Amino acid sequence: QVQLVESGGGLVQPGGSLKLSCVASGFAFSNYAMAWFRQAPGKEREPVAGIQRNDIAFYEDSVKGRFTISREIAKNTVYLQMNSLKPDDTGIYYCAARELTVSRIPGQYGYWGQGTQVTVSS
Repeated sequence: QVQLVESGGGLVQPGGSLKLSCVASGFAFSNYAMAWFRQAPGKEREPVAGIQRNDIAFYEDSVKGRFTISREIAKNTVYLQMNSLKPDDTGIYYCAARELTVSRIPGQYGYWGQGTQVTVSS
């Protein structure tokens, strides 16, 4: 049974930091590209960052220089370190897995977690 379980969300003030984790099980983690998406109320799900099987990372312009995606194969875990958080970063953050390569299109991911809420507010 495939599972992706996110954790680490919460309420943080603008300028603060959070680190999200996503633990994967039920599939060959090392053979999959992983990504983080987010969805704000009333908006479509959008890509945030992705990491290829060879650990090459990609970021949306809105988070470049502030967020870092990484993976730890031995723990079947992907992380998203978020620094200098802004109110616009508020939303539910989802991790997703896709065979072969990273994609910006949510519909191309076969596996999804349940999401973790991130709220940036003073």
